[in-house]
Amino acid sequence: MILIAIIVIVILISLSCVKVIKQSKVGIVMRLGKFHKKADTGVHFLIPFLDQMAYVIDLRENVVDFPPQAVITKDNVTMQIDTVVYFQVTDPIRYVFEIANPISAIENLTATTLRNIIGELDLDETLTSRDLINTKMRSILDEATDKWGIKVNRVELKNIMPPHDIQVAMEKQMRAERERRESILQAEGNKAASILQAEGEKQSAILRAEAKKEAMVREAEGEKQSRILRAEGEAESIRQIAQAKAEGEATIIKNVFQAMKESDIDDNMLALKSMEALEKLAESDSTKLVLPSETVNFLGSFKGIKEVLSSDKIDK
Repeated sequence: MILIAIIVIVILISLSCVKVIKQSKVGIVMRLGKFHKKADTGVHFLIPFLDQMAYVIDLRENVVDFPPQAVITKDNVTMQIDTVVYFQVTDPIRYVFEIANPISAIENLTATTLRNIIGELDLDETLTSRDLINTKMRSILDEATDKWGIKVNRVELKNIMPPHDIQVAMEKQMRAERERRESILQAEGNKAASILQAEGEKQSAILRAEAKKEAMVREAEGEKQSRILRAEGEAESIRQIAQAKAEGEATIIKNVFQAMKESDIDDNMLALKSMEALEKLAESDSTKLVLPSETVNFLGSFKGIKEVLSSDKIDK
């Protein structure tokens, strides 16, 4: 029985000396209370009663959400800010032996750094400068934790909570700003609508004026053409009437002379008939006969009439 007990104890001790380190983790082996080696991923055998796997460090990125911290701005406004820190262990040995409580150290360092940064900003800058605050905090924390074997990858301000009265005032300010923007947008919309309406009315007036102008031009051209046609018609009518009168009077004169020639009238009768013919010609409205005095004297003698009647100078 004693032998069996010894065998069981030896097996248990042997099993306890076999350690397996998983992926993304690192073990710290201590021998007689002193650092011996770093155990990477895989199986490791420890010497019983001498070696001890004291720490197993996770090398993956860790996220720590710290509770809200009271900070005071440059304009003496107290607010609560909570932060989220993303960090990763880069040197397990220094992480174990350089800092006793790394999470608590990071929390306190984050709180003090945040107070220093916020103390240089007023309320409005704090609310609008999240990226600037995050960048400054990450740089300061990364530099401070480097000697601890920790790399701070990112720092985020999770919530910024001003006092209640400040929140009420900010809500009123935001409401007034939204109403102002709404009024501006509405005014711009009305302005754009008025401009479009005015442009439409302008285009409509222009089109109406052009249509009216075109109608007047066409009407004037029609009236002009009509007047021209009427004038040409009247001129042609007058010309035909004058021509007809002239032809009629010429025919009458020819007939008179022909009758005088055939009747062989004396000089006195010939002069009298000539004067009557000239009187009738003078009373005509459209056709007037103007004879020189030599011609009248010539026509006054019967001998002259005989010469005229005997000649072939009178045409139709």
